[in-house]
Amino acid sequence: MDGVLIIDKPAGLTSHDVVARVRKIIGERKAGHTGTLDPFATGVLVVLVGRATRLARFLSGAEKEYEAVIRLGYATDTGDATGTRLEPASGLMAETLGRRSVRREDVESALAGLRGEIKQTPPMYSAKKVAGRKLYEHARRGEEIERQPILVNISRFEAAGQDGVLLTQNDDSTSDLSARIICSAGTYVRTLAEDFGRRLGSGAHLRELRRTRAGKFTIKDAITLEQLTEVVGSASLEQVLNSPDEALSHLPSVDLSGDHVVRTLHGLGMQIEETNWDWPSGQAVRMRDMKGNLIAVGICDAEQKLIHPRVVIRGAEGV
Repeated sequence: MDGVLIIDKPAGLTSHDVVARVRKIIGERKAGHTGTLDPFATGVLVVLVGRATRLARFLSGAEKEYEAVIRLGYATDTGDATGTRLEPASGLMAETLGRRSVRREDVESALAGLRGEIKQTPPMYSAKKVAGRKLYEHARRGEEIERQPILVNISRFEAAGQDGVLLTQNDDSTSDLSARIICSAGTYVRTLAEDFGRRLGSGAHLRELRRTRAGKFTIKDAITLEQLTEVVGSASLEQVLNSPDEALSHLPSVDLSGDHVVRTLHGLGMQIEETNWDWPSGQAVRMRDMKGNLIAVGICDAEQKLIHPRVVIRGAEGV
């Protein structure tokens, strides 16, 4: 049972909780995910099963896509709807957007200013480790830790309101912006929401978050935990289990003869004699047997025209 499951994570569970449930449902001890979703968030969670857990490094850096609701009017200590409301400091962003008009061009300018390569400071309530401890562990102890900004890429950050309405007004004088976001791995959407609010002169937090894509996998590929239970019960897991080769289809591939398969399974480098070699050093390449089964992921050495197996997936047919 080696492959990749795309789970539609429900709200209220951690990503670790979802993986634990997957293990129990399918009866497989080895399982892990490629990118954490906060407990309140929903959507695409890529779960690796069996030997495919060895492939996490080639999937965890995939681009992500989200649908989000940003609430303008006040900030929270966690940056999302699960946190405690923070009252604005005297004279600093004390006026909520619900009490004054906001020009469309101001909203568009705030969105545009956060596109492209930007620096983000990881939030205290995050799983990022500093000095061996996760930041949220420090936060729960009331400790504020100095964090270094990280560079992320926001390729899309746009309003997704209907009928031309950018902001939806709420009864409590707050406003909601529905947004679509495409960003690099490691982006903190909560921080993006807070920074958006600051550009409009208001506190802000992330009200809702749904991941709709992780790399090549979209929400249309995802199944719920309940659906996973059903397919396992009907002995049709293979219908929703993506093969390791399919999961890495974004990488170039090379098909190996029997002798080369054996060498690869023993971790030995393989000389590439093809005249159309154009892979740079460091390029990850799928190494497959003649039946298209992934047996390893190799790393190119362009100077020597070698592919060195980096992660071996044993069990190729016929070997």
